[in-house]
Amino acid sequence: MPSNLTPNAAGRLVPTEVNGIPMIPYRGVDGHRPEGRLASPPIRSAVDYPSDGDKRLKGGLRELLERADLGDGACISTHHHYRNGDLLANALFAAAADLGLRDLVWCPSSVFPCHAPLIELCQRGVIQRIEAGLNGPVGDWVSRGGMAGTGVWRSHGARPLAIRSGEVRIDLAVIAASAADPFGNANGLLGRNPCGPLGFSRIDARHAERVAVATDHTVPFPCLPADIRAKNVDWVVEVDRAGDPDDIVFGTTRVTTDPARVHIAELAARFARAAGLIRDGWSFQAGASSIALAITDFLARAMREDGVRARFIQAGSTRQTADLLREGLTDHILEGQSFDADGIASLRDDPRHVQTTPFDSYDFHGKGDFMRLVDAVFLGATEVDREFNANVVTHTDGRAVHGLGGWPHCLTAGCTILTVPSARRRGAVLVDRVTTLCGPGELVDVVVTERGIAVNPRRQDLLDAVRGSDLPIRPLDDLRAEAEAEAGVHPRPDLGDEVVAVVKWVDGTVIDSIRRVR
Repeated sequence: MPSNLTPNAAGRLVPTEVNGIPMIPYRGVDGHRPEGRLASPPIRSAVDYPSDGDKRLKGGLRELLERADLGDGACISTHHHYRNGDLLANALFAAAADLGLRDLVWCPSSVFPCHAPLIELCQRGVIQRIEAGLNGPVGDWVSRGGMAGTGVWRSHGARPLAIRSGEVRIDLAVIAASAADPFGNANGLLGRNPCGPLGFSRIDARHAERVAVATDHTVPFPCLPADIRAKNVDWVVEVDRAGDPDDIVFGTTRVTTDPARVHIAELAARFARAAGLIRDGWSFQAGASSIALAITDFLARAMREDGVRARFIQAGSTRQTADLLREGLTDHILEGQSFDADGIASLRDDPRHVQTTPFDSYDFHGKGDFMRLVDAVFLGATEVDREFNANVVTHTDGRAVHGLGGWPHCLTAGCTILTVPSARRRGAVLVDRVTTLCGPGELVDVVVTERGIAVNPRRQDLLDAVRGSDLPIRPLDDLRAEAEAEAGVHPRPDLGDEVVAVVKWVDGTVIDSIRRVR
């Protein structure tokens, strides 16, 4: 094997350094807290701020980059609350290209298909590498070895850790906001193009060397609620449009109508009910995939029939979760991001619907990481193997076309339920060994497919709870063999030795590598 690779506790080969930064291998699910003190936010001075408090720049993104005095190799961050409707990143790096900047590092909170134009800037040397989970064309391009530097796939909680610890040092953070005042207070709730909370940018606003808010809706001071605080903002840039909220709903963020997937959703809800998870005061997270949205509807039906209500829903909020709050089926929604207009409106108008950030729900190193207080989570996966290990980044062909999101952090909930079709694209996704390890099997409790439900043997309590029910409880190996017999086995991907990206676990260690697809 290449001399710079070493096996970690999961038996996966990972590099000892990436982009000149030493990598700590994954040490197991008990967690490993890297040594070293966390970096402090930069000390800011008001000496350069206008006396009237107006931090607006007249020259747009070009003037912003000039004022930031960036050199080649600088690190720039953006956020993903507009999801596939992000309009800022492409314009920002186009301006950087016009200024002749090269070898930039882009550290967004996520990447979507709308960012495909940045591939060309990578090929021209404007962007040297991207440190984020990559969706769609950009991820596919990186999988094929197109990017000069090595990518780093971080979860929504591992990213703040990397920034706080100083592993990632952001020179300029540019935060798209649907509303801001000239002094720099900003949010994503007001204006004509709302995106919901801006919590994923708070870490950038606090720790980046320079911070700018980009908005298409300026209001008189103060802009409230101040999701981003003016004390952390150097400049305000007025743009034609902060983002397109219509494209926040993207990809699978629509309720499934496929009969097999609807059946999976129903089985998952029935399992939660039979296992005693659905009870008065329970809590859950169901995500925003097509199956997860259907699960929320089935859970609501069960709660109505049983006369129970949830204490809280941990959410990326949607119409479904907002309806539960309005109906009184949950006391609170704790939200990290909005996935549709109904979720945004609920966050804006209902005081029971409150914003959280990755600091709160996903901070492995913090004292407020409350995912372990969530009773049940319903997640998807691209692959699951016979040891219940799960993959959410690559497909069976090796292409890395999905980000990690908050998925790994959700595995610490009381019951982790993966809902997956047993086959996709003429091949089983219940496999012998996952292509990329994103979630260790000891943290996955239940796998629900259209063929039946597999409960991890480690969870004897769940097996005891559903014994005697009419649920199709079956061994995972039986489900896998049946799927392979009917749908076939995907050929193992043709992967080279070159590591094009690494996957970080929630504690900042490296759990697996993504190798080049040949």
